[in-house]
Amino acid sequence: MADQERPIAVHAADVSPRTTPSAYPPPFASRMTGRQKRQLGEVFGLKNFGVNLTRLKPHAMSALRHAHTMQDEFIYILEGRPTLVTDDGRLELAPEMCAGFNAGSGNAHHLVNETNDDVVYLEIGDRSRGDGATYPDDDLEARMVDGGWRFFRKDGSAY
Repeated sequence: MADQERPIAVHAADVSPRTTPSAYPPPFASRMTGRQKRQLGEVFGLKNFGVNLTRLKPHAMSALRHAHTMQDEFIYILEGRPTLVTDDGRLELAPEMCAGFNAGSGNAHHLVNETNDDVVYLEIGDRSRGDGATYPDDDLEARMVDGGWRFFRKDGSAY
């Protein structure tokens, strides 16, 4: 879409949810049931960072617990009370709370909705070339290759 065809502003709820629930390979992709992402940054053609409006249904998780090698990440809670799980432990978050993760910090993290209410949050991350991710709880590693994620077992074999 050419820049002149891109909107200047939209209602975030009008952006269609991402059709692919997860880029993870089986059996990990099925663990993302109950997560819905609206890729707001894509609507505007943002190239340097991505923005997602994400909804977690009750008992869903944001991602597998992970840490990026090159990408900074930031989340801002809009609705609900998710539990942030990191290497440092568990912390209940509430609306208007935020959290950030420096590239290469190694602090693996994810959100888990342990409540019976939906959680809604913004997630923002840069699009650093050469990014990778580690998953300490799973036999999984990820590498950004040609603009897409490629997944490997910890022994280096591909999924």
